[in-house]
Amino acid sequence: MDPVIIVGAGPVGLTLALALARQEVPSVVLDEGPGKDEPRLARSVVLREDTTALMERLTGVPIAEAGARWSGWRAMRRKQVMREVTFDDAANEPEGVTNPAPLHIAQHVLTGALRAALEGEPLVKIAVDSRLDAVEQEPSGVTAHTRGPKGTWWRGSYLVGCDGPRSTVRKLQDIRFPGRTAVERHAVAALRAELPWDGQALLHRMPPWRMSGPSAGEVTGRPLPDGVWRLDWLLPPGKDLVTPELLVARIRETLAGWTGGPTPPYELLDTGVHTVHHRLARRWRVGRVFLAGDAAHCLGTLGTHGLDEGLRDADNLAWKLAPAWHHGPHEALLDSYQAERRAVVAARLRAADQALPLLRGGGGLRAYVPGSARGHDALLMDGHLGHGAIGALGTYAGSPLAPGPLEGEVPVDTPRGAPVVDVRVTAEDGSFVQLRDRLGRGALLVLLIAPGTGVWERKHWATAGIMPRLAAAVTALPYRAELLVAEAYPGAAAHSVLLVRPDGHLVTALSGVRPNDLYAAAEAALGGPVKAPAGAAEAEAGPAAAEAGAAEAGAAEAGATAGSR
Repeated sequence: MDPVIIVGAGPVGLTLALALARQEVPSVVLDEGPGKDEPRLARSVVLREDTTALMERLTGVPIAEAGARWSGWRAMRRKQVMREVTFDDAANEPEGVTNPAPLHIAQHVLTGALRAALEGEPLVKIAVDSRLDAVEQEPSGVTAHTRGPKGTWWRGSYLVGCDGPRSTVRKLQDIRFPGRTAVERHAVAALRAELPWDGQALLHRMPPWRMSGPSAGEVTGRPLPDGVWRLDWLLPPGKDLVTPELLVARIRETLAGWTGGPTPPYELLDTGVHTVHHRLARRWRVGRVFLAGDAAHCLGTLGTHGLDEGLRDADNLAWKLAPAWHHGPHEALLDSYQAERRAVVAARLRAADQALPLLRGGGGLRAYVPGSARGHDALLMDGHLGHGAIGALGTYAGSPLAPGPLEGEVPVDTPRGAPVVDVRVTAEDGSFVQLRDRLGRGALLVLLIAPGTGVWERKHWATAGIMPRLAAAVTALPYRAELLVAEAYPGAAAHSVLLVRPDGHLVTALSGVRPNDLYAAAEAALGGPVKAPAGAAEAEAGPAAAEAGAAEAGAAEAGATAGSR
């Protein structure tokens, strides 16, 4: 079968190529550039804990070590600290981290790690200096034409436009991209300096010193590795030119104000102007053509979380394209990409558009938010940190892939459709790994919560208690699945069974081994019946085979428990 054509070699396109390769799907990445990225410290991104884990899983390198995990965040108004947040140390608390620190990393560093991982990947071909200018679809595939020194026709099974806000793919498919232009503008500088807040990010509103030139009275400081800081000054509405002289004056005034004396020594490394747009494509799928990342949406008003959502697009789409590539098109599963991802991004855009007039409109906030300035700062800070209505991570609770009511369903601390918590699990080979390490392999994950198993070798409990029954039920699922065991999971009772999608979102949690419920939930998560992977003949028998196996195993192991000694 023809490879998937990926248009665009930014972080989203490269992530999609790697994610597909991990599921044995070949791809061709059309890169209109020379295959190299210009180092720009003023262009950085903020990644949440699970997207950081996704990057490390795909690249095989500790991405977190190339960025900065903040120790905390503080919000100031004039000279007063309005609120402080301390982040948990995920390195020292790998399980049960309630407030993990985001990762702040230069985008070219992230892209470089993705490119390095692709160098040894035989399933991915990167075609540099290849600019798309035509796309043709047929029922059996897609044909794309590129111009340039290596202009040619490319044949693919599917095509994904990851080619940015001015997407050629989107324009060729005549997809509207409505929204707002220049919602916010920020002057940006990356510099090396010693500031009073070691490892802490800072949001300072209405600083007590007078800023040179037009100013909206807000500056953000976010640390990067090696003593580097990214500073963002919110600019007032309009198109005022940010001159080098003006930016240097801002830097000197801000550093002097923060240190309480003369301007401390600093090294200016990079500058820029960051303009934020709010746009959302009407459609994210047209037949065999999809959109992802900035080609599908522009957001990120109150921070730098726009790329984080793009990486989630790639993760969501990859596991749905994989079964379609291997086993034939499954329209309900492919359609769910737009239904899930567009709904999440649209909700964030709506929340930001509703909040911005209050946050930026001065006295307007006092009419709507109790607590005046304090409520104002809290709402703004939540947006920066990815909390609250503006920045909270979306879930797929209303997804077309969500199962209907299940008799054996029980609540856990993770809602349906939300990303699962990363806990230590025992894999089928008896090794201890983190749950997120098993994601992205094109398999459903079935997680049994069995206290006591962690202190015994797998051979002592793998054939005891409910394990044989559960193994039989997993074998009968309509899609490849991996059985894992954990000592505990937040909010889950002993012998609970969690079904997790390949992208790490919870499908359901069940009380004990319930083959019919497990099968129904797995089938729903795949958009309905799908062709079983080769060699999984047991799956064709459905839950009846699992029930028979369960009865046989139950008779053989009567009276035993999962944690039996």
